[in-house]
Amino acid sequence: MGNADRNESDVIFILLGFSDYPDLQIPLFLLFLVIYIITVVGNLGMIMIIRINPKLHTPMYFFLSHLSFLDFCYSTTITPKLLQILVVEDRSISFPPCVTQYCFVVICVVAEGFLLTVMAYDRFVAICNPLLYIIVMSQKRCIMMMTGVYTWGIISTIIFVYSLVARSFAGTNIINNFFCEYSAVISVSISDNYVTETIFFILANFNTFFTLIIVLTSYLFIFITILKMNSASGRYKAFSTCASHLTGVSIFFGTILFLYCMPSSKSSWLLVRISTVFYTVVIPMLNPLIYSLRNKDVKETIRKLMQLPVGLFNG
Repeated sequence: MGNADRNESDVIFILLGFSDYPDLQIPLFLLFLVIYIITVVGNLGMIMIIRINPKLHTPMYFFLSHLSFLDFCYSTTITPKLLQILVVEDRSISFPPCVTQYCFVVICVVAEGFLLTVMAYDRFVAICNPLLYIIVMSQKRCIMMMTGVYTWGIISTIIFVYSLVARSFAGTNIINNFFCEYSAVISVSISDNYVTETIFFILANFNTFFTLIIVLTSYLFIFITILKMNSASGRYKAFSTCASHLTGVSIFFGTILFLYCMPSSKSSWLLVRISTVFYTVVIPMLNPLIYSLRNKDVKETIRKLMQLPVGLFNG
């Protein structure tokens, strides 16, 4: 029987999850359930708010709605399975669902990295070239940018997934994580993983550092422009519009750099699992909060929807 046939029919992965901490299974289940509910409500709510408020039909919120969509998608790809393995004894997953889960995660994570880069460019144009903003960030160009973001996410996924399905595995494999994370799956492969890991390392670093260079360059010009402003209120307003995005970028790229671009970080599988929880479960919950708490238009829309007093959102 060929390797491909065996992969599809015989290979089983056992997701270790957090089973080495039996006393924490129920508390972790409740914690992740609450986080997932907040994630779903927060991200779908953000998309709805942006759609129903005409004041939010701008490039910045167009990109933010896609960020919420991506956060919802990869949280939904991972968290339900995590919740399942915390409360059931059967932690197994066959090869096709494992690859499918990994495929969706990679598309979302790579696309989110490039989307954060596009959002940095949007802030650069808005602050450094405000008179040209409407022309440069036209609806057509925004759609083209998002098409490029999703296209590169799919291309990267094809490369990553091919390097995974080309591996050989034994019948039953213990995955030292709570989902089919690349390094955990590759670690149980019986093939020579040098070429595969090299391809992954190069592409992961390219995606991360290419996007980071654009983000840092954009913000370098933004800060130079802000420092040249004569008005203190103008500087504050410019900084405040960038604060949320900078917070999201720092959390997302900091976690990715630690997890995938520093080989030494894999010396502890507990650290890998904690880092993976952070960027797949926690960050999708944080993003709607980060981008809404300091945004008057979003808070005003929420207040109108809930018909609550203005004072509840102030302070």
